[in-house]
Amino acid sequence: MTLAWVLGARGLLGSALCRALSLRGVRSFVPSEKFQWTNESSLRSQIESAVREFSAHASQANHWEIYWAAGVGTMASSEEALGPETRALAWLLELIQSDTRLVAMPGKLVFSSSAGAIYAACSDEVITEQSLPAPNSAYGREKLSQEDLLRSFCAANPAMTVLLARISTLYGVGQATGKPQGLLTHVARSIVRNKPVKIYVPIDTIRDYISVDDAATEIISVLDELNSSRGLSVKIIASERPVTIAEIISIFKRVAKKSPKITTGVSESSMLFSRRVQFRSIVPIGARMRKIRSLTVGIAQLLGAERCVHANPRRQSNSD
Repeated sequence: MTLAWVLGARGLLGSALCRALSLRGVRSFVPSEKFQWTNESSLRSQIESAVREFSAHASQANHWEIYWAAGVGTMASSEEALGPETRALAWLLELIQSDTRLVAMPGKLVFSSSAGAIYAACSDEVITEQSLPAPNSAYGREKLSQEDLLRSFCAANPAMTVLLARISTLYGVGQATGKPQGLLTHVARSIVRNKPVKIYVPIDTIRDYISVDDAATEIISVLDELNSSRGLSVKIIASERPVTIAEIISIFKRVAKKSPKITTGVSESSMLFSRRVQFRSIVPIGARMRKIRSLTVGIAQLLGAERCVHANPRRQSNSD
């Protein structure tokens, strides 16, 4: 039996990982106390208590898995704002390493990283795992620092399996309303509410969008393939289907049967994003036939969900 713990389980990726693990019949661990991510002194003691709880539950399992999908940072976040997230990850790894039961058991860790931030200034026409990281923001540099924590942990615990999942642009139902990211969700909400769609990048900008549920399924599948492997692996998780902003607007127009009201502008953070982003994974793990939903299907699902929320505002407030 596998015991899995998803940190950031209420977020977009974390909730999708929980759904995918549940479908596989994996037993999930939920700490008895909700983490106070904005209070570092409280958070440290909460993580310590949660690791003790997790270790006690793990004694009844054959092996354990921990998925780090936590964090509130964006490309516009400052180094100071991102520091607490890195320190929380460091505390978690230290506590795992000092827990004799967890160290003695077969264990796997997944760290959800940002391909877009890590390769933001990469000049490769198609970015693969062999491309050199080229962050151009505090967020991208912090993601690399966090990955380095996992590398050090793995070096000190060679029996562990660690997966660095560098994920392209996620989208999906339930994306937070207050987080300044998520173009597809922003467009869907604007169309449903008959508001202008504000776009701060050129419409010929190329992106790779992957449904959060497809990304979660692939992450877990890749981890499954690492059953006989130990050490650290890096994997790009992307749809590998590049699309321009203009094409996205066209899809929304077809699906919604109305033309979005587009307004364009420039923001400071928009300068941090590359104009052309194309990803392709060349790592053999997870290379089996993938079932990635089309962007048309994903956008139709987004619009449907936003219409439901707009018709029943309490549903959104209850889920936040």
